[in-house]
Amino acid sequence: MNDPARRATPSPAGALRRAAPALLGYAAVRAVGLVTLALWSAERGTSPHRLLTARWDSLWYTRVAALGYGYEVRLPNGDVHSNLAFFPLLPWLERLGAALTPLSYADAGLAVAALASLAAAWGIFAVAAHVYDRRTGVCLVLLWAVLPIGIVQSMAYSESLFTALAAWSLYAVLTRRWVTAGVLASLAGLTRPVGVAVVAAVWAAAVISFVDDRRTPPADGVPRVRRVLGMLIAPLGATGYVLWVGHRTGRGPLGYLDVQAGWRNGFDGGYAFARFIAAKFTSFPSALAGAGLIVGVALIVWLYVVGVRQRQPLPLLVYTGVVAVLALCASSYFGSKPRLLLPAFPLLLPLARALARVGPARSAVVFGGVALASAAYGAFWLNGSGPP
Repeated sequence: MNDPARRATPSPAGALRRAAPALLGYAAVRAVGLVTLALWSAERGTSPHRLLTARWDSLWYTRVAALGYGYEVRLPNGDVHSNLAFFPLLPWLERLGAALTPLSYADAGLAVAALASLAAAWGIFAVAAHVYDRRTGVCLVLLWAVLPIGIVQSMAYSESLFTALAAWSLYAVLTRRWVTAGVLASLAGLTRPVGVAVVAAVWAAAVISFVDDRRTPPADGVPRVRRVLGMLIAPLGATGYVLWVGHRTGRGPLGYLDVQAGWRNGFDGGYAFARFIAAKFTSFPSALAGAGLIVGVALIVWLYVVGVRQRQPLPLLVYTGVVAVLALCASSYFGSKPRLLLPAFPLLLPLARALARVGPARSAVVFGGVALASAAYGAFWLNGSGPP
């Protein structure tokens, strides 16, 4: 495969025209999901608006937007749930949206999610089309749209915002726009803790570029200066917030880990998740759920290995690997793992490449059927347990 970093990049207008089929397809899938949710909710007597804006994490984000940090809930077992666990970029945007428009904080969050999901779809397309081709880009966007938990992309959550920043940062890395990649990585680090995955991708690509420079020195020092600047900017967002939390709590640089511990969330290498799966096999039919979880983890590992064999660019492999490890090896909130894996869109590249080789009519039937199934599952899931 040719080095994708050396390919010419189109103008913004040309890039938008090129991405139009992917964006229109993505918007259609999301529209089907939202209409299905509205119909399902009407049948159950629930509010689709409330389901999208006022449950779980979305409530914590809007509280930060409205009142700032400092709110916490003390549970009977001694756990302390502090809103310091939630990174600030989304509530900042919610507050900005509410200040500039008649929207409430919750509706501003919904608007941010809608715009960010389109930006994420465009960024995902840009990455895949740059590395492979346009058709692969369209297929990757549609695969990301029809994921069973795709409804989260339309919620007032931070997943769509983070994925947009991550995808465009990765695209900037692939096209050697180092300062842009660093700025976007820094913003991703202000959005979710997994922003470290974007920082790792930027740093890995930059280090490899320095190694390549030793073999073929650049004509001048400007690219090297920009590369170093991008590396320095990339971790500022996450580092700044974590240090601020440590100062706010008086617990020093590791204060954010204490905040996460209050939620019983941490990193244990996957031990707790393995025990959770093993516990499923103590009875029937929960054993079927355990088997399904094993198959799901195996599928993630297999897709990653295929990506390595297909020689995906190093930034994509580093980013995907870190996102997957952090999601699967977190010690709590096992029901959240599919949602936490949502930004790991490069995992879908092997499937996108395979579908790109299928005829348009056949792939349209496949995507149409999966989109309907995803919409039905999303409506059922959100009206039930939903994404904690």
